[in-house]
Amino acid sequence: MVQIWLVELLKGTGKLFLHPVLYYLVFLSGILGVIRVKRERKNFHIRAHDAYFELRQLFPSGLLIGLILSIIVVATGIVVPFAAILLIAGFTLLWSLTTNVRWMSPAYTIGAAFFTIILIAENNWSIPLFSKLFHSIGDKVYPSVVVIIGLLLIAEGLLIVKNGSKGTSPKLAKSKRGQSVGVHEVKRLWMLPLFMLIPGDALQLPFDWWPVFHLGAKEYSLILVPFAIGFHQQIKGMLPKDAIQLHGRQVMVLGVFITLLSVVGYWYPLISIVTTALAVIGRESLTLIASLRDENRPFYFSRKNQGLMIIGIIPESPASKMGLQVGEIIAKTNGVLVRDEKTLYEALQKNRAHCKLDVLDTNGEIRFVQRALYEGDHHELGILFVPDERKYDEKIGKCVKHQNNQDFVQKLPDYHKKSPD
Repeated sequence: MVQIWLVELLKGTGKLFLHPVLYYLVFLSGILGVIRVKRERKNFHIRAHDAYFELRQLFPSGLLIGLILSIIVVATGIVVPFAAILLIAGFTLLWSLTTNVRWMSPAYTIGAAFFTIILIAENNWSIPLFSKLFHSIGDKVYPSVVVIIGLLLIAEGLLIVKNGSKGTSPKLAKSKRGQSVGVHEVKRLWMLPLFMLIPGDALQLPFDWWPVFHLGAKEYSLILVPFAIGFHQQIKGMLPKDAIQLHGRQVMVLGVFITLLSVVGYWYPLISIVTTALAVIGRESLTLIASLRDENRPFYFSRKNQGLMIIGIIPESPASKMGLQVGEIIAKTNGVLVRDEKTLYEALQKNRAHCKLDVLDTNGEIRFVQRALYEGDHHELGILFVPDERKYDEKIGKCVKHQNNQDFVQKLPDYHKKSPD
């Protein structure tokens, strides 16, 4: 029996590399990285992270969570029809074409697959090339699919909390007054491999109660399925880390609620339909609420009277090694008050071998940071600021004022000509 399980685990793992979603996620992560780098270079003339950053985030975070969930799925015997796995892969590819990676959340991909199964079964639709698979699903509701939605929503929330705030991308936007202000954006894809039990001919029932969520079959097979989890959030009104982690915790709470409710569907299948709808509506509502709350807040990354606010830190730069953080404000450089980027780097020239900064942290408390600077250190400390447009506005204002004066002077002779005097 143990040997059979080991062989089936190996065979199921091998099927992961036959799944097109695995390679598609690698391709899509690379595209996201290239697009981000181009935008950062356009805004700041330098990129924060390299183009492979999104690709490096794709696998590691999801592997451990996937292993834990796989143990839960196999131990409790959560069986899903193979047709559901095909539909989930199809909707993952389809929703990605919207160019909005958040639609690749399990709530949307698995939720769409769940309702499609019901429609196919109710209407006896014939699916080309897969007619036999879809014909075998029968006219029934599958609570096991809904349980997977709940578990993956919990996993999504964990990934957002633990990984979502790493390497958020700074970008520039326009305020209502037309001034450049800073926002942070995160577009992230995670691949979560999950062992799934499907009706097959390899594994016999090890216990009388196993599997709990069965499909009426007596033998099952294992397959390692790469589930995609997409996340997108833009933050303007608070620190990116705080906003993202808050959102992640809310998604986790939703996942726990959906999981508990989905178990009830084992006894009352119609509850599964309601639960799936709640998962989709709940996930969309969390995104909408986060967006509306952020929209009503003032811009966090804007010009401050206390000094220069940091909107981004380049990895492995002097600023990164000094422990500077996004959202902190540089008040003094080498004893000189700084109000713009030019003043900061002029102050650095006073002592080219040493840098001493007075920094206001995100709690508004002052701290002192200093470091020796070496030849070959990253250009300009590696700090990204919101461009100061006031100097350009002042120049334009002076030019406009000068032009108005000139126009007034030119009109003076005409005025005197028309004067009765």
